[in-house]
Formats: sequence, C-alpha cells, structure tokens
Amino acid sequence: MKRQNEMKLTFKSRGINESFARTAVAAFVASLDPTVDELSDIKTAVSEAVTNAIVHGYRESIENIYISAAIYPDNRVVIKIKDNGCGIGDIGKAMEPMFTTCTTGERAGLGFAVMKSFCDSVKVASRVGKGTTVTLTRKISSRGSINE
Repeated sequence: MKRQNEMKLTFKSRGINESFARTAVAAFVASLDPTVDELSDIKTAVSEAVTNAIVHGYRESIENIYISAAIYPDNRVVIKIKDNGCGIGDIGKAMEPMFTTCTTGERAGLGFAVMKSFCDSVKVASRVGKGTTVTLTRKISSRGSINE
C-alpha cells in the first residue's frame, strides 16, 4: 500500500530529546485527527522506544537516533525508531516484562510491554554491535483525513 505522507527525524541520544521525539511524531500523526487517547498511546510508545535507544542502545555514548513515520490510506501509522548501538542479543528475552539489562535498579523492564499495550503491533529487529530498529504500528480511528 502506498504511503500518503511520511517524515524522517534524526537527533542525538540525549534524554532531553525524548520529549521532542514524541511531540514531533504526535504532530505528524495529528493530521489524521486522532482521539486524545490514540495520540497519548502513540506518544507513550514512542517515548518508550526512544528511551530504550538512549539507555540501552547507546548506554554511555551520545549518538544519533533515527525516527521515520508513515501514514497509509487505511489510517495506519507506522513508526520506526532506529539506533546504531549495541544491539539486543536475545530479543525474546528483552521483550519479557520485567527484564532489563540495567544493573542499577532504576529500570523496571516494562518498555516493550508498554509499547505492545499501546500499539497494534511491535516488531523488533536487532543485531549485536549494529543496533536496533523498533517498528510500531497503530491504526487511527480517524475523524479526519490528510487529504482535507
């Protein structure tokens, strides 16, 4: 299915950019006139994916995070959050609730569980030493259209 609209964004893996990322994606999705709940769900899922890239992907380094988003004619939004960080050795394990690689006890290990609860699908592709791409898909009930 052909994309109706798309955007790309690159920013540094600094914690202060997490809110920027989720706000930018929300502004892009707003063209579909989502409900407040739909927009909140997308913002939360993006926030979790970006936070994972910052905290786990790059750990102690500051590198680029890439977001692309596309809107399809069926009001489906596909958002990809990519890093070129350390990668995930065992994706299945990483997606288990309460699993975390953070040894300080500051992380609950719920990032992927939260993403799954707010999206129609969450896909993770990763290679150790090469990075991770999280693909979030959410269909918007759409009270509007980007063609208006």
